[in-house]
Amino acid sequence: MAIKTVDMDLLARKTGNIYETVAILAKRSRQIATKMKQELDEKLAYFEGFEPEMEDPRFQEEQARISLEYEKMPEPTEMAIEEMLNGEIYFRDPSAELEA
Repeated sequence: MAIKTVDMDLLARKTGNIYETVAILAKRSRQIATKMKQELDEKLAYFEGFEPEMEDPRFQEEQARISLEYEKMPEPTEMAIEEMLNGEIYFRDPSAELEA
């Protein structure tokens, strides 16, 4: 995985506070990771119940292919940062709502 620099000032401008930005990105990346894990578990659940056939190399190759497909995907943190930069993340400040 190559290291990419991120303009923290650009990210901080989205919320007005770098700490809020980091908290939002952390929460979103956890959501993405959970979703990805559920998708992977659903795809691999297909292979449950095929115990005798699991010795078949085709089953093993298919499981390996699915696992590699998910390993090659970008990290959830990278995806969250891209979403933040593209304005695809919805967030709100509850303390601002109380003041209004």
